Amino acid sequence: MKSPRDVIIRPIVSEKSYAGIERNTYTFLVDPRSSKTEIKEAVQSIWGVRVTSVNTLRRRGKVKRRGFTRGKRADEKRAIVTLAEGDSIELFEGGA
Repeated sequence: MKSPRDVIIRPIVSEKSYAGIERNTYTFLVDPRSSKTEIKEAVQSIWGVRVTSVNTLRRRGKVKRRGFTRGKRADEKRAIVTLAEGDSIELFEGGA
């Protein structure tokens, strides 16, 4: 079994993810091989909160060019986690 820190890579910091905090949803970059159940258990064990739902999405990396050189951004998997009423994660409270 994976460690919770191996499932959750880092939080996503953007305007859209901060707007979701008002709806008690948090966005994380997660391991592409992880399932919704593993994501739920990892968030609950790391921050000690109750998770009500987990939505995932896969983002394909864009092909970018710099002159004649072509490169590709990495593919990533994101998880949008909804917490139970009254729970919050302090990590997100400092910014915005």
